[in-house]
Amino acid sequence: MAAKKAKTKDDLKVATDDQLQSQLIELKREQFNLRFQAATNQLEKPSRVREVRRTIARIRTLQHQRTKSQAAGA
Repeated sequence: MAAKKAKTKDDLKVATDDQLQSQLIELKREQFNLRFQAATNQLEKPSRVREVRRTIARIRTLQHQRTKSQAAGA
């Protein structure tokens, strides 16, 4: 599995809701695979687990902010 560069906050802010959702699904799959690699001592980059976890949190935060702003505006 090739290491992917973590998305910056600015990159995520300009992404659409559908793009964020697809990135979230992709990152959750990667997180799942990384957990199995860690359990079997095959993990090459332990720092990637942290990057993926934090990127997932960033995406979820943006999604929550967008839903709150839409609810307040409606």
